[in-house]
Amino acid sequence: MTDTQVEMVTLTVDGREVTVPTGTGLVEAALAAGIEIPVFCYEPRLGPPVGACRMCLCEVSPGPPKPQAACTLSAAEGMDVKTAQTSELAKEAQNATLEFILVNHPLDCPVCDKGGECPLQDLTCRYGPGSTRMSFEKRTLEKPIPISPTIALDRERCILCYRCTRFSESVAEDGQLVALNRGSHSVIATFEDEPYLAPFSGNVIELCPVGALTSTQYRFEARPWEIQNVPSVCGQCAVGCNTSVTTREGKVKRVLSRNHPEIDEGWLCDKGRFSYSHLYAEDRIQDPLRKVAPRRFEAMAWTDALDLAESLLRAAGASIVTAFSGTETVEQAYGLGRLLRSGLGAHGAVLPEPVPDALDAFRAPLSSIRDAKTIVVLCDEPVVERAPIVDLWIKSARRNGAQILSEIPAEGAAGAVLISDDAERCAWFARDLEATAAFYLPRTPNGRGVSDAWSCAADGEPVDEAPKLLLISGDDAAADPAVRALAAQAETVIGIGLFEESFRGLCDLVLPGTSYLERDGTTVNLEGRLQRQRRAVIAPCPDELAWIAKLAERFDVALSPHSSLVFDEVSAKLYGGVTYAQLNEQAPLPPRATAVADVSAPAPVQIPAGDGLRLVRYRPLFSGPAVERTPELAFQRPGDELQVSPPDARRLGLKTGEQAAVSSNGTSRELTVRVARDLPAGVVRAPYAAAEGLHELVTVAKSAEVTA
Repeated sequence: MTDTQVEMVTLTVDGREVTVPTGTGLVEAALAAGIEIPVFCYEPRLGPPVGACRMCLCEVSPGPPKPQAACTLSAAEGMDVKTAQTSELAKEAQNATLEFILVNHPLDCPVCDKGGECPLQDLTCRYGPGSTRMSFEKRTLEKPIPISPTIALDRERCILCYRCTRFSESVAEDGQLVALNRGSHSVIATFEDEPYLAPFSGNVIELCPVGALTSTQYRFEARPWEIQNVPSVCGQCAVGCNTSVTTREGKVKRVLSRNHPEIDEGWLCDKGRFSYSHLYAEDRIQDPLRKVAPRRFEAMAWTDALDLAESLLRAAGASIVTAFSGTETVEQAYGLGRLLRSGLGAHGAVLPEPVPDALDAFRAPLSSIRDAKTIVVLCDEPVVERAPIVDLWIKSARRNGAQILSEIPAEGAAGAVLISDDAERCAWFARDLEATAAFYLPRTPNGRGVSDAWSCAADGEPVDEAPKLLLISGDDAAADPAVRALAAQAETVIGIGLFEESFRGLCDLVLPGTSYLERDGTTVNLEGRLQRQRRAVIAPCPDELAWIAKLAERFDVALSPHSSLVFDEVSAKLYGGVTYAQLNEQAPLPPRATAVADVSAPAPVQIPAGDGLRLVRYRPLFSGPAVERTPELAFQRPGDELQVSPPDARRLGLKTGEQAAVSSNGTSRELTVRVARDLPAGVVRAPYAAAEGLHELVTVAKSAEVTA
């Protein structure tokens, strides 16, 4: 038998013979035979099965003369499996299991958020008793228990399948959900009753097979027969998780995961899951705004706004710089490029960080991280803050025995998977290490797509001079200190975005933008995978492409207002002519480049001279305009936190939760210490807001030592 051959076994399930690879679980083997074995606790993504719910009881021979939990067994040669469809023993066992589960389970399906989407409902109807033999009162418990501002727990409904605690322990590894007590008194709780403060906590809502864990945002908002689900892609980071957006009466009501096994494996971070309420923020821009005072706007008609935009653009001519946020679709970036580069000859742009073409030779699905033997993580910023799902893949690899390194080993690491938050370092070391795969973690959701679309819109180079007009695309770009400094030099500033506060005191004219949940278009994730975002709800303003096309027409530039036609134009130049219709709900990964492009050696990291620790500033995952307008996520925003490496913490006598004084050049700030295992000695980390006023070289000491 060669390495590529797989040993197979043949077994019988309800009289159907099926051949499957050795090690296949009985649940999967039955599915291969076209037979369903019902389950509650079983979920392959959570690790080894635990056989907690007993719903999968089957008659198995050879074996003990009693029902066996199929989820805990693997297919074996000659095994004969009988499910409840053909075995009275298994049928009686499943019926009894459901009867036992329902003894204290409340019959509140009409008001339960899981009603209509509930596995317990479905399996009770198919396998359970038609009536109850119990005449006593059901047990009642306090409800709902807010285990966090985003999640409510109804313990009466819990069937103790332990999916939620297993996710917390074995996938997210946050250890914050636990089972307390024993036997019939067992309950799910957070560790020491603290709020479930973790970046992936919302996944337990989807994992729960009953209505025990529900979303506080979605609670009592909709019923399954009133909603529509739109397949789309998250626009909050560069991972590009696949999502299903639930809408009711033209409003987004929730965001669920839509398993793409190569990208996200069905997990979502809480930012992607809960921050949709930014669509309905009080300062959402619905009409064009014109500055009438330093920090005051007034609304204006669209015709007048386009007239004003045209006159401002014509007055600036080619002296225009466009600052992108990296949240735009490929089509939006291309449309602005056609308008400004072709119509006005304005080639200046502040683009998201470039992705070297050399990385295309190391392209691989994110799922390849899980199967790697060695992973080199060259990141100053926490991986979870830039690309949260990548952090889950790394944890999965560690559980599988992978070696996780934070620096290049002296003996090299040929065949390793490389992950970096520095594009040049990622490309250089990928080639130098002969990596099997390399992943650069951009700061922006669609940085590569935006840069490529802008570049292919027209030929020409920017003029190196202060712009007369600055066009700011997106609220994130408006918050960038470098962009705001450029705005101070420009004579006129035009903004495109969602929220009035982002542009107040900055822009002369603001044109309404749309969210990724309100538009059709394409994005390119950190793998280089082209994916399609689908409009879930109608925006309170025209789509950007519509008014960009109208404005382009005034400059004799032909541009379609439809994203599908714009994409076809871009695809002919960038993506080999793939059509909009060919972008399926689960996008494939483009093939690797056949040769490694030239790449320059990265500049060495400049460590300031002198005593002290190097301070790395980072943008937290739970920050930005969308999170700021989602009240339920306020508890997830980091405070004044300083991350310290274990060696430095021991040397300085610091512990997690203690206060430390961080000083540089006469500035001192009091920050709360958190010991971070992934930090190398000599480096500390803090969010941008917490590190305001501090320079790159800092001294750290206990607050008591400083005040003394």
